[in-house]
Amino acid sequence: MRRPAVNVGAKVALAVAVAALCVAGAVGVLVHRTTAADQLATARSALDQRLRSAAGDHADGRASDGRIDPPDLPAPVARAVRGDVRVTYLQRGRKDGGAPVLWAATRISDRKVLAVHRSYAREERTLAALDRTLLATGAAVTVLVSLAGLLLGVRMGRRATAAARTAERIADGDLDARVRPRGGDEIARLAAAVDTMADALGARLEAERRVTADIAHELRTPVAGMSTAVGLLPPGRAADLVAGSVRKLRGLVEDVLEVARLDSQAAVETEEREVSAMARRATAGLDDVRVRIVADTVVTTDPRRVERILTNLATNALRHGAPPVELEVDGSVVRVRDHGPGFPADLLAVLHTSGPQRFRTGSRTGGTGLGLTIATGQARLLGARLTFRNHPEGGAETELCLPTD
Repeated sequence: MRRPAVNVGAKVALAVAVAALCVAGAVGVLVHRTTAADQLATARSALDQRLRSAAGDHADGRASDGRIDPPDLPAPVARAVRGDVRVTYLQRGRKDGGAPVLWAATRISDRKVLAVHRSYAREERTLAALDRTLLATGAAVTVLVSLAGLLLGVRMGRRATAAARTAERIADGDLDARVRPRGGDEIARLAAAVDTMADALGARLEAERRVTADIAHELRTPVAGMSTAVGLLPPGRAADLVAGSVRKLRGLVEDVLEVARLDSQAAVETEEREVSAMARRATAGLDDVRVRIVADTVVTTDPRRVERILTNLATNALRHGAPPVELEVDGSVVRVRDHGPGFPADLLAVLHTSGPQRFRTGSRTGGTGLGLTIATGQARLLGARLTFRNHPEGGAETELCLPTD
């Protein structure tokens, strides 16, 4: 079972958007703090200069804007002023809810404090305007970078998805599928690796197919000679045993040749045919096989290959299951069920992941065979789907779903 595809493009876009948002936020905080510190330092310096002027005017007996022991002097300022120390203090959060006030104070005698102050509202408004500008600029930049990240992510996702789909097609048997990469990044290298793998796999399978076909062809002549020689043996148990073994060997050789032809992607000759007619022809001559028609339909397919699939499934059910074998036609779907112990759990796991393996059957006691492999290969050529499972009431069940127009 294939896992749901992961959207790489969305993840890349999200990562770029989060990174842009973090950068914009960090820059905004840095600019805010730097500007606020510069504003406060400038205001403190100007107010301190004003305090020194007021202290000089007071010492000379001239009028000044400084106040002696103002009653609203903040307590932190009164505690901090001592000796010749001058103090500046920004008063926020006033009880009357007014604007923040910047204070400057110094002691002019043992008991008197001279102080000046001014409103800090202008700087607060300037800083608030700067924050709004930073917020708008950061949002705009984040959106633009996110869109760029989305475009980049979608492009990367499409390329990765194309490589993944091509790999899936190769895994399904389409050895001519290729990615044809562009560029020189990691995704292009991955796509090139997929194409290289497909070339190597195709060459290896072709070599295997040729060897298999050559061996099967070479075996046909001696098997035919053995069949002729069996006919010359005197009747008896030994002759019957040899004849049965020769028939099995001949069938195995023919199966191997058919597998080799399937690997070479033989041509499919289609025509319109009733599913029920193909089912009856496939099971003709097979004992303990019942055909039940639930619903019939006409499909465009290769009837010889469909009959070969159904014959193999029914024969496999008789050989490794238990009679009776039921073949049910339900429109374009044909189900073949036996009444044996069913598919072993380990075999079902293999059938659901990689499909039938050559020379492995559904028998719980072992055995060799190519019936399921041939049936699966024929179904793949027809564009049909084979499903293997165990019936809830017992027995193994295989479902053939033929394509419809």
